[in-house]
Amino acid sequence: MADSEGGDERLSEERRLDTLREYRLLDTDPEVAFDRLTKLVADLFDVPIALISLVDECRQWFKSAHGLDIDQTPRDISFCRHVVADDSPLVVTDTWTDARFADNPLVVGEPFIRFYAGVPLRAYNGAVLGTLCIIDSEVRAAPSPREMERLEDFAAIIMAEAELRRTAAERDEVRRMLERALDFSTTAIWQLDARTDALRWQGATAELWGADFETALNTGEGFFNRVHPDDRDGVRAVLDDAIAGGTPYAKEYRIVHPERGVRWISARGDWDVEVDDVKLTGISIDITEQKSRQENTNLLMRELHHRMRNLFATVSAIISLTRHAATGVDDYVERITSRLDALNRAQNVLLGANFMTGSMHALMREVQAAFPRIRWSGPDLLLPENALVAMALVFNELATNAVKHGALSVADGRVDVNWSQDPDDDADRRFHLTWSESGGTGEVVAPDRTSFGTLLMERSVRNNLGGTIDRRWEAAGLVVKIALPARWHEV
Repeated sequence: MADSEGGDERLSEERRLDTLREYRLLDTDPEVAFDRLTKLVADLFDVPIALISLVDECRQWFKSAHGLDIDQTPRDISFCRHVVADDSPLVVTDTWTDARFADNPLVVGEPFIRFYAGVPLRAYNGAVLGTLCIIDSEVRAAPSPREMERLEDFAAIIMAEAELRRTAAERDEVRRMLERALDFSTTAIWQLDARTDALRWQGATAELWGADFETALNTGEGFFNRVHPDDRDGVRAVLDDAIAGGTPYAKEYRIVHPERGVRWISARGDWDVEVDDVKLTGISIDITEQKSRQENTNLLMRELHHRMRNLFATVSAIISLTRHAATGVDDYVERITSRLDALNRAQNVLLGANFMTGSMHALMREVQAAFPRIRWSGPDLLLPENALVAMALVFNELATNAVKHGALSVADGRVDVNWSQDPDDDADRRFHLTWSESGGTGEVVAPDRTSFGTLLMERSVRNNLGGTIDRRWEAAGLVVKIALPARWHEV
């Protein structure tokens, strides 16, 4: 039980000290308001010494000391610590006859205390921070109940003064925090006087509006001069409506920032009818990044919509044309599946990048995953979506034919794909790709009719890519050479 009580006392003392620090009075300079009170108390009670004493962890410190030249004493010899500990007034009429104080250094030495009367200085939460006390070097009779009540009234006045300072300090600290937060944010606070056109600013105004805002934007007309010309009439109309009708103001618009160029601002304001109904107070926020993301999103959605239309058109054409070339249902399904797989390979590459361009190497890795005996080499190029789809279809038709009739139809057959581009200084730069099959068996001859697959390759290379395609059936196998304008950049 004793340990529990000791723990409670420590927690209570910690809370008391925390409260004492909230008042920010310790070690502050003398102040007339408190010195007048101690002088008045000393005169009223006809004593030489009156103190406002704050009891810290190891000392008692005097915020005001009338009749005493020191500003603090150790806590362990102070009279005031008893008031704090007992949470009640303390009166000692003769210290020489009180065992608690008879040998106290403040009794046997300066200031030779013989009489002491102190009352608690109680904080807003009930914590006792110190005392208001009166001291004499002569023995005195105990103050009457009426006199003790007066002493407690003065203690309440002292704490009321201290409370005003505490709340003012907290208010100032909160204001400084808000001002600092606004300075680091992208928010500016403004107030427009509709009668005089005067405009005041706080917060991150320099960042939002320019370093010259104090002179350039101290009026509503100066503000409009910084609004983008294309948005100026719209902003003025909204503001005029808010002023005429006493309604809230809200608008998004562009400004011409003197250091940062065109920026987007979102502003909102309302009338403070409790203070002055002609002053419009509001905030401005930089929303340039949000606008940029929104525009990028809209651009991406338009691009995706365009791509989906192209994709559906390509799928529709493949389905329609394959139907005429197929020899039966099974053949039709096989051909459709193969060509849709080619489209899927192209989409995988685009999805792995930025939806609009894709890597040649990434496409070849997709092709090789479907046809492992295809080997390839060449610089990595960045292909736009239409070129990537066209190349995917070409590779699929060549690989499918190789599996059915060419080098990939036998275990030892293989395909080598190589490509390059002409030097940058060549006026008519070309992209060159060679498809070489080898290791097949039997005689390699040209087909006796043009298949849909061949027509699809011709269309992809000539119509979509603006190039040429040449096929030769050599003894070792089929060789295909494709030449295109060199429009693709290396990754």
